[in-house]
Amino acid sequence: MSEILIKVVINGLLMGGIYALISLGLTLIFGVVRIVNFAHGEFLMLSMYASYWLFQLWGIDPYVSVLIIAPLFFVFGMIVQRGIFQPILNAPEVSKIFAAIGLVMVLQNLALLFWKGDYRAIKTISSGLLIGPEGFMIGLPRFIAFLAAVSIMLGLYFFIKNTYTGKAIRATGQDQGAALLMGINTKRIFLIAFGIGSSCVGIAGCLLMPIYSVFPTVGAYFVLVAFVIVVLGGLGSMLGAFIGGLIIGLVEALSGYFISSTYKEAIYFIIFWFLLIYKPTGLFGSVSQE
Repeated sequence: MSEILIKVVINGLLMGGIYALISLGLTLIFGVVRIVNFAHGEFLMLSMYASYWLFQLWGIDPYVSVLIIAPLFFVFGMIVQRGIFQPILNAPEVSKIFAAIGLVMVLQNLALLFWKGDYRAIKTISSGLLIGPEGFMIGLPRFIAFLAAVSIMLGLYFFIKNTYTGKAIRATGQDQGAALLMGINTKRIFLIAFGIGSSCVGIAGCLLMPIYSVFPTVGAYFVLVAFVIVVLGGLGSMLGAFIGGLIIGLVEALSGYFISSTYKEAIYFIIFWFLLIYKPTGLFGSVSQE
């Protein structure tokens, strides 16, 4: 394997880690609340803008702004769940879809109103730094984002498996009716799950700012990738979201190397199409009514 190909593989895995972090929140929200949050990409866009303005106005590094944005987006997610999705949880699925798409339109247009359609980027101390041995050096921001994705996935896994609230989240995701009978406040669990999912995407936005520009429709690209990853890994599976993110990152990098970067989206959407036909439950998903 040539040096260039090894670097392509490494960069694909690192990018896959970022995709996985975005998808982690999406799959958690679906797994517990049973809502496909089409506005997930717009949450990412808002977190990127928040990180951008914290840097521009007060010089707060995006990696430090995680400490501000993560709790803010936890609260923001809870407000969205309580104000928009909670009242329609028992409504037909189409009502939930239209509510999410309506939220997409509102957030995108608010971003256009306040910040116009300009591409905005920041340059931090770490933006141009490279690490690693000679010939295999990688960008520090991508490496940090990958480590953060792994750490958050492991932290969430420990939280879900070993804490009372985590077990309540698992129980609610498995059977809401049975969870209610066991004395679990499912409405509170929905708020917590939506808050955690939103916090994950808020962190992802901070980690993306040293790498990408932000503009009002930036979330549309990332949410499409996230949906492919969630379907690949299995709806509701956090491990599946992480593994799926790595796979899509690799597919994207290798298709750009062997074919053309122009067709990378087409290639993983072909994978998406085959999955929907032959294995709609994904790698780690299970059969459910949804």
